[in-house]
Amino acid sequence: MKYNIYSDESCHLKNDASPVMLLGATWCPEERKRKIFDDIREIKVRHGLNSRFEIKWTKVSASKIDFYLDLLIYFENNPDLYYRGLVATGKDCLDHAMYNDGDSDLWYYKMYFLMLDTIINPMNEYQILVDIKDTRGGKRIQKLREVLCNNKYDFRQEVIKQIVQINSKESEILQLADLINGALAFYHRQLDKVADANEGKVLMVRELLKKYNLDKSTAKNEQKFNLFIWRPRGCEERKNE
Repeated sequence: MKYNIYSDESCHLKNDASPVMLLGATWCPEERKRKIFDDIREIKVRHGLNSRFEIKWTKVSASKIDFYLDLLIYFENNPDLYYRGLVATGKDCLDHAMYNDGDSDLWYYKMYFLMLDTIINPMNEYQILVDIKDTRGGKRIQKLREVLCNNKYDFRQEVIKQIVQINSKESEILQLADLINGALAFYHRQLDKVADANEGKVLMVRELLKKYNLDKSTAKNEQKFNLFIWRPRGCEERKNE
């Protein structure tokens, strides 16, 4: 079976002042992607939006909340759509010198590996599509492919066919990953509790909480909504020093 994995990240920069990094992916059978694109574009039009309107967490507002809630309902009801997210907490107390040879990029690769590895079954074939972030992305994703392939003994790279960068504007499924990632990052940064919190974003988080426990990792073999909460060892001790 062939699958497409659409991967995105939030709060991933080393010095972005966020204690949380979110890596997440929506994935589906390759043969179903066109139908999913068309379905999501129909939802946009039904809510009075252009079919090419880009879904982004930063655009979520109370005025469009019905549209975004419909997207969550669509995700939940579509048996061909899945989500896997990794919430890396304690980013502000990482000890890269001790655990990552002083290289923050190495930690980034480790986290990306943990996020994607659970999805990949050596019996299937995968194409991983990653949102373009910066000019360094090309080297990063090729290194990531090498690590993933070696872990699955896929030395001929027959399981992970390719990892490529795409613009999120090209893919509604990638945009859906951005939306769910954004909601999880918003929740784990506790931005839903601030006095002037965006009402639309708060409602999105509440809707997710009705269906899923966002504070705990799911079982590793959970398919529909798979979540892993990661925290560095000794984080609390270092904060209290």
